[in-house]
Amino acid sequence: MITRRGFMQVLGGGFASAMALGGYAFAVEPLARLKVTRYELTPPGWTPGLKLRVVALADLHACEPWMSANRIASICARANDLGGDITVLLGDYTSGMNLVTRYVHSSEWSKALATLRAPLGVHAIMGNHDWWEDRTAQQNGGGGTFGHRALAEVGIPVHANRAIRLEKDGFGFWLAGLEDQLALLPGKKWNRGSMQGLDDLDGTLTQVSDEAPVILLAHEPDIFAKVPQRVSLTLCGHTHGGQVRLIGRSPVVPSRFGDRYAYGHIVEDDRNLIVSGGLGCSIAPIRFGVPPEIVVIDLG
Repeated sequence: MITRRGFMQVLGGGFASAMALGGYAFAVEPLARLKVTRYELTPPGWTPGLKLRVVALADLHACEPWMSANRIASICARANDLGGDITVLLGDYTSGMNLVTRYVHSSEWSKALATLRAPLGVHAIMGNHDWWEDRTAQQNGGGGTFGHRALAEVGIPVHANRAIRLEKDGFGFWLAGLEDQLALLPGKKWNRGSMQGLDDLDGTLTQVSDEAPVILLAHEPDIFAKVPQRVSLTLCGHTHGGQVRLIGRSPVVPSRFGDRYAYGHIVEDDRNLIVSGGLGCSIAPIRFGVPPEIVVIDLG
């Protein structure tokens, strides 16, 4: 039989453990950790002989103290050292929460991202928060956001339902970027199903004019359910891996598919999806079991 003293010791130990875990999730993992997650694959239909390294950054959510312009610049320096042939930015550059000491202006985070370097360039798409935080874009129902303009001003192209052909060592491939799938909010009383997307998957893929492999950039991974086998690899962010991940699963994922497309390398019907755990936080500044990451994919 447990004594009162024993009970209080257990209770105190449990409280201390909870405080330690909470402190780690709040102050250590979001702020002090940065890992590099690597994948190697040769998707079906990939051109023999084409070796391509892709470096991907997702979900910065620039704000202080969690993701300052200086921290973004240091992440970019780390990304530059990874030897990527091409660097891709998967959206959500603006803050996604109110628990901040200062909002980082688009002119600041874009200037930090402008330090990225890659032989085949730096290429971007936008995320839902980039749209949601721009009241003018919401009122206009499209037409681009301050994020689009900020990246364009520092020379980083934003691919909004656009596909371009690139070459590495004489081998061609296509980079296709979708506009956001949750871009427009319907009003104060809304739910995820009533948001309006500005993505055009079919229209984007019709721009692909030869048999070279296609890499698709899409902020939200839900689109993967209808991505055709013609696409060699789909790269997404948005979920943050659930921001809390335990024993390989995330209890809460911003996806209508739940944990199915929450994080990592997913293969369905010979189609390949990689979902980044991202770098910043949204809703709450907490990460546990899914530290901020830069993703490196070696193809071929």
